[in-house]
Amino acid sequence: MKYKIREMKKQEYKLLETFLYEAIFQKDKDNLVPKSIIYEPEIFIYIDNFGTQKDDYCLCVEIDNNLIGAVWVRNIKGFGNVDETTPEFAISVLKQYQGKGVGNALMKEMLKLLKRKGYKEASLAVQKDNYAYNMYLNLGFQVIDENEEEYIMKILL
Repeated sequence: MKYKIREMKKQEYKLLETFLYEAIFQKDKDNLVPKSIIYEPEIFIYIDNFGTQKDDYCLCVEIDNNLIGAVWVRNIKGFGNVDETTPEFAISVLKQYQGKGVGNALMKEMLKLLKRKGYKEASLAVQKDNYAYNMYLNLGFQVIDENEEEYIMKILL
């Protein structure tokens, strides 16, 4: 599978709504939450006016001129927030492309970008049942806190 990772263009930011919904870990594949859930304030914060904050960065992955995944960071008070200077990750790869290394490649590219920009660390939250948890561990993220449903993870850059 041949793909290209690049910065997401401003006119493509509207696609973050689709990727945000796909980023929501849903254990019960037969009873999915409605797409309107992304407009709940605690979720919409991940994409609301994306590109207007200094810590907003987004990379996407493209196959045959179609975007099939995205990783983005921003400094928000989201589920994986650790402080006011650490950007928080969100990542999504369309289902038919999951498990093929695309998400791992996206994460590595974003970590490189953040390091080049001078960030010292990044964070994320992951559902305890989410298979991506092992990917994050393999990338170097460490669990720094947890609640009933999620691990809060951080990586030093």
